[in-house]
Amino acid sequence: MGVLSNIEPKEVFEFFEQISNVPRRTFRNDAIGDFCVQFAIDRGLEYVRDEVGNVVIYKKGTPGYEDSEPVILQGHMDMVANKVPGTDHDFDKDPLELFVDGNFVGARNTTLGADDGIALAYIMAILDSDDIPHPPIEAVFTVDEEIGMGGADAFDASMISGKKYFNIDGEEDGILTVGCAGGAVVDVKIPVNRRERNGVKVTIKAENYLGGHSGNDIQKYRGNAHKDMGRLLYALSKKIDFSMLAVDGGGAANVIAQDCTAEVVMSADRAESFIARMNEFVDTLRNEYGDSEPDFTITAEVGEEDTYSVFNWECTINMIWFLYGAIDGVQTMDRKIEGAVESSLNTGIISTRENSVLGRYQERSSIESKRDEMVQRLGLWAEIVGGHIKVDSSYPAWPYNPDSELRPLMIDVYKKMYGKEPIVNMVHGGLEGGIMMGKNPELDIVSFGPNIFNVHTPSERLDIQSTQKYWEYLKAVLAECK
Repeated sequence: MGVLSNIEPKEVFEFFEQISNVPRRTFRNDAIGDFCVQFAIDRGLEYVRDEVGNVVIYKKGTPGYEDSEPVILQGHMDMVANKVPGTDHDFDKDPLELFVDGNFVGARNTTLGADDGIALAYIMAILDSDDIPHPPIEAVFTVDEEIGMGGADAFDASMISGKKYFNIDGEEDGILTVGCAGGAVVDVKIPVNRRERNGVKVTIKAENYLGGHSGNDIQKYRGNAHKDMGRLLYALSKKIDFSMLAVDGGGAANVIAQDCTAEVVMSADRAESFIARMNEFVDTLRNEYGDSEPDFTITAEVGEEDTYSVFNWECTINMIWFLYGAIDGVQTMDRKIEGAVESSLNTGIISTRENSVLGRYQERSSIESKRDEMVQRLGLWAEIVGGHIKVDSSYPAWPYNPDSELRPLMIDVYKKMYGKEPIVNMVHGGLEGGIMMGKNPELDIVSFGPNIFNVHTPSERLDIQSTQKYWEYLKAVLAECK
């Protein structure tokens, strides 16, 4: 008996629990790919696995649907590997520790991976069934969506022949997504020269920020631990002489940073004043955030006096300037869709090496030239402090299709089932639809899914009722694709 054995729809949650037992963090997709292939073999279904690890499974249409046009059901295999600091969980080998809390499924101290494990579970339940009416199915499971969408980028569109394309990567009940922003992942490298300095090491920790998805939650103006750390260090550097030793934090480029740790070295007689001024700064932040960041903390611990290999004066100043001053957050709002974000940038990861500090950033925009302009501005900041940038990956926007046949069909089914129209929108978060449309402009794509809260954080929760609702909805839509 699994943890989810008694939850409806059982056929969906059975597969979701099996998937949750398979390690599948981004760039480590071999095990979950093997799982998908074995699933197909066990059921006698045809499949293809390409060079990067994408898997396509084919199933014939049910009686009466044999000659219908194939439909594409798609989700990504990888998940964001984020956990509570200090948690002893190895995403390369440990299964997720699932639990049920009322109407929600979660994973203890880690991300749940409902983004996008629930898509795999839905699709496998359809492929496993004998009595659900459906056209021929081309089930596409992609790799490495969460960081750069490399699986979709490498996907050979000739492996699928259908046009109606269901991207089951939505996270909000009642919403059909029909377009998304493009984006880029940008790496920054800032050189570090070190010198010896005697003093006490002060370790500053910014923790317990809400975080969230840098596409779906960026407009909520939550705190970014890296940016607050930069602002704190900048303010204190005006009053107290200290040297940087290291700064590290964040879990992924597309996750709003929940934690950042900085180590600085100063004379012992300045440590007390440093902490006092830091606490005043924290009070200022708490007043600014109000209830929007209820649990964040910034604390400091003074270590023993010793001789440390610190950043020299110039590198200390450069790092503080860059961390504080480089662009971050919402840059422009959409000029056509009220309340929608047009362009944003997220400071995701900062890590210190012996001779450099590395940063990893997620940029998004529905306008390609704005995306490029943000890359240029980030590059300018890096150049100012002696560093440089490298665009690790980029992907195009998914434009609205005014001639879609799938969109009105799905709206009509939703109205019949639930007595109201769904919200049809464009999203700021990157979706694989943009890349797939670039490969085949004839694809007719709609993205949808059940409620998933606090995505990409250890507080991620899957709504059980919403999961059941969308299971019935998916079956009803497939029945209409005859």
